[in-house]
Amino acid sequence: MRIGLYPGTFDPITLGHIDIIRRGAALVDRLVIGVAINRDKGPLFDLEERVEMIESVCAKLSEETGTEIIAHPFENLLIHCAHDVGAQIIVRGLRAVADFEYEYQMVGMNRVLDRNVETVFLMAEAKHQAIASKLVKEIARLDGDVSSFVTPEVRERLLAKLGKL
Repeated sequence: MRIGLYPGTFDPITLGHIDIIRRGAALVDRLVIGVAINRDKGPLFDLEERVEMIESVCAKLSEETGTEIIAHPFENLLIHCAHDVGAQIIVRGLRAVADFEYEYQMVGMNRVLDRNVETVFLMAEAKHQAIASKLVKEIARLDGDVSSFVTPEVRERLLAKLGKL
């Protein structure tokens, strides 16, 4: 069984993330969405909320793609998380050339830690390349419309979290 790991903080999950999940699911039999517990980033949504949103979105994607898609919180090294879930492939989404430099460094470090785990880069669809969770939160905070960037369910949760409903 080919298992892939798509890591991120998903605070919140966006249409760009969903695009990468859908396309990543075509490459593997099981896609694990690694939900990073990154205390340094100070997420708006707590871990449980982020996992709930991912599970809700991914239940539909699992049905559509026929690939098992599950959420898995982690706070250890990415390569250790890959070992924990049995992943042979790490899926990373790229939005712009600027993302590549950081990702290139990460791949190099991960290859030193374990040469058997490959990293696959997927470019975001053009219509999703500008979407970043950080910007989505800022737009919502300033009363902008985020419906082009997240699902209706995530939009509602975001607005409720910010006290905008």
